[in-house]
Amino acid sequence: MIVRDVLADLSRWWREGRPVGMATVVGTWKSAPRPPGATMLVGPDQTAVGSVSGGCVEAAVYELGLAAIESGAPQLVRYGVSDDDAFSVGLTCGGIIDIFVERVDPASFPQLGEVAAAIEAESPVAVATVIRDPADRVGRRVLVWPDRVDGSLGSAHFDAALVEDVRGMLASGLTGPLHYGSDGERLGDEVTVFVASYAPPPRMLVFGAIDFASALARQGAFLGYRVTVCDARPVFATSRRFPGVEVVVDWPHRYLTGEIEAGRVDGRTVVCVLTHDPKFDLPVLRIALDREFAYVGAMGSRRTHDDRVAGLIEAGVTEAQLKKLHSPIGLALGARTPEETAVSITAEIIADRWGGGGQKLSTLDGSIHENLDRR
Repeated sequence: MIVRDVLADLSRWWREGRPVGMATVVGTWKSAPRPPGATMLVGPDQTAVGSVSGGCVEAAVYELGLAAIESGAPQLVRYGVSDDDAFSVGLTCGGIIDIFVERVDPASFPQLGEVAAAIEAESPVAVATVIRDPADRVGRRVLVWPDRVDGSLGSAHFDAALVEDVRGMLASGLTGPLHYGSDGERLGDEVTVFVASYAPPPRMLVFGAIDFASALARQGAFLGYRVTVCDARPVFATSRRFPGVEVVVDWPHRYLTGEIEAGRVDGRTVVCVLTHDPKFDLPVLRIALDREFAYVGAMGSRRTHDDRVAGLIEAGVTEAQLKKLHSPIGLALGARTPEETAVSITAEIIADRWGGGGQKLSTLDGSIHENLDRR
């Protein structure tokens, strides 16, 4: 349970053999300010690194981190507006957060160096930690890679269920809690295991090296995607026009086929087709719509869209596959410039990912995060 922005400090203290208090957000409800996986460290020199609530409960968690360093005992705590001490710790956002606090040092987490190396190398690994258990397993960890496992909860049945579930979360890049019975029964709720997945960044494949692609590539990188711009025309697909992202000169459909066969794309991959030229669009969209990508969108006017759909149907694309196509691409924000259009596209990607409707919050009733609460 190590968020990337505290990894350098944690690794340094761990290599020096100095104990650290580590607090991690392991559950959130309503308007909690930080997501599961957010981490705060209390260093051996009593410095605080990172954040679990954007300032709301840091002071209280800091004291728990100091206590964890001293005692070595892990602790699961909850803060929220219904708590007696909610006002005293300053949780003013109205949400509820669960935080797991533990001591980390070479004795308690001997595999940390290996995990840190995998995170730095963008090699997939997940850390599963028991955070609630009536038996004496709180704090136990199981490390899961796509091809191996390190650690055990003391039950072959529990280990098998956990590893299977964790690998599913790792493949999707998901971080969050899992609930089990005392021996790994999936319908039980006695045991909670928090899974922190460290998967490579999701990919954004932008086909068509046009000015809109340059703005979208910058926006995608800002959102944490590994962006690739691909175009068959070498005069347009240049690193000079697209600094800081991968640029590939190839036919879009051929490049996408190669990435699929090499296993370098997955269910988190976003595909944006911006060429609005049927000789490029149709072949790559036919391949993309045949996969379970997170998002497939294509740029063009209403007339271009109608012609595109007709061409895809003629090429054998089914009605079910066409329902996955976002075309014309983006939300109706009134965008005019390439930069505004990039915001429109990424806004639709975000809304599609989390189930948002794209409406103005000022026109809606209920919790701001109600869509997140339902997922």
